[in-house]
Amino acid sequence: MMVGSNGVATEAVPAPNVYRGDQSDRFEISPDDILRAQRSAQDSGRELIGFFHSHPDTGAYFSATDLANASPWHSHVVMSIIKGEVVDAKCFRVDLDLTESTEEELKWPKS
Repeated sequence: MMVGSNGVATEAVPAPNVYRGDQSDRFEISPDDILRAQRSAQDSGRELIGFFHSHPDTGAYFSATDLANASPWHSHVVMSIIKGEVVDAKCFRVDLDLTESTEEELKWPKS
């Protein structure tokens, strides 16, 4: 999860994968962990601005699964991890019906 203000993430908040199936290709964050992150962010004058996850050994794209499980009130960063290295990252926003995603501007430090 990403915490920050004015659309700028200042903290990455890790969360365990609570998906009950094959965790090699799915990641689910518990509602309790999301609520804790929101409260903690608000207590520090910030907000939960989005979520991030990786696509190992493939591109940084917003999949049909990502779209079906997205939050239209948050940004969603997808990182492409190739051979253990982040090679690309893109940010997406979804519509209220969870039927379309659009790419948002993403500034991130590339080494």
